[in-house]
Amino acid sequence: MTGAGEGKPPEDEGNRTVENAVMLGFFALLVTAGVWLLGTLADLRKVQDCAAQGRRNCAAIDVPERTR
Repeated sequence: MTGAGEGKPPEDEGNRTVENAVMLGFFALLVTAGVWLLGTLADLRKVQDCAAQGRRNCAAIDVPERTR
């Protein structure tokens, strides 16, 4: 007698692979969002510290490069 399903992977194996890929993508998105948020908060903190010291020129000014 042979057992049922011998030599075949279980049905859930394909679903598990897809679920793992989705969870990996979600985790990568979550880490990326966290890094972006930390950078934004650090920039905001610098501006707030500058303003708390009473300075007026706290905002960064983007100056385009001049071409000659």
